[in-house]
Amino acid sequence: MTPVVSRESVIPIGAWITAVALAMLFFLIAAVVLMQTEAPLIVRVVGPVLLAGVIGGYTLLVGYVYGDARRRGMRYVLWTLLAIFLTNGIGIILYFILRDPLPVYCSRCGCGAQRGFAYCPRCGANVLPACPSCCRVVQSGWSHCAWCGANFGAPAPQ
Repeated sequence: MTPVVSRESVIPIGAWITAVALAMLFFLIAAVVLMQTEAPLIVRVVGPVLLAGVIGGYTLLVGYVYGDARRRGMRYVLWTLLAIFLTNGIGIILYFILRDPLPVYCSRCGCGAQRGFAYCPRCGANVLPACPSCCRVVQSGWSHCAWCGANFGAPAPQ
């Protein structure tokens, strides 16, 4: 039983709603504040739009960190808090550097396993090709195991 791969967006709908609401709020606040100043017209027009774009984009990045960390089986609440509270985008940069790879799914039971596992941790099915001698993961096309030297393509005795 192969799992059905979700085709929905990584960014949750709540993050989209929050990003739009924050962008609108900051746009209105910046527009009201800048209209009361003697700033040039270009600053009064571009300033609120730019601020709203930056706030909305940052909120969507935090939403992406949340959704992607959850999809990868990581501590998504911790990574989301780091993305929010580490300033200047440091938390988001750290997430992209340190994130785990996407899990591989077992074709028999659908359980998620870390990349590089030769066997499924739930049912024991073969997820990747493994050496029959030492049970380490091997690449397809190898004729010998890189760890124990076992011959995979041994000719049949005559």
